[in-house]
Amino acid sequence: MLFPKVFVPLGIQKNLIMTKVHFRSYIHKKMILFPQRIDKDIAEDDPVRLLDALVDNLMLDNVYKLYKPSGRKPYHPQMMLKVILYAYMNNIYSCRRIESLLKRDIHFIYLAGYEQPDFITINRFRNRVKKEINNIFTQVVLVLAAKGLISLDVEYIDGTKIESKANKYTFVWKRTVEKNRAKLQEQIRTLLLQV
Repeated sequence: MLFPKVFVPLGIQKNLIMTKVHFRSYIHKKMILFPQRIDKDIAEDDPVRLLDALVDNLMLDNVYKLYKPSGRKPYHPQMMLKVILYAYMNNIYSCRRIESLLKRDIHFIYLAGYEQPDFITINRFRNRVKKEINNIFTQVVLVLAAKGLISLDVEYIDGTKIESKANKYTFVWKRTVEKNRAKLQEQIRTLLLQV
């Protein structure tokens, strides 16, 4: 006998029988009657939707030229770029971590369209587009600025303001701003090379 019998008074037994709790059905191995659209589970204002639309509008001709027409069909560069950019947006740089998220995170599954490239493929793509990444990044910034989603009035990198030798009147010379803008662009290039 696994569980010993416990004496329960008759009045309490009636209450236990009368107060039956109804739960939602839980059958975690059931089949879905209709194919589920994964975009139904993602909010309309989710950043993943913005990234999806943004990459769809980029000019990726230089990236397409990096592929040969012969050989095995590669994953679509647009899909790979979406996945990598979304990973970078979330501070994820490991190819193995991205591969894992492509199998279990709804946002990555949505961007990849249920495709699951392995970590080697992700790394090869990243190395293949390394020279084009500055062009792509510039396009992303310009498209976001054109849509009014970001402002180019103030420049930041990693949450740090551009250096300036502001006095009590907070006046900054044009030459200083141009010098700091060049420093900022150089910092962005070095960060992209590190990634």
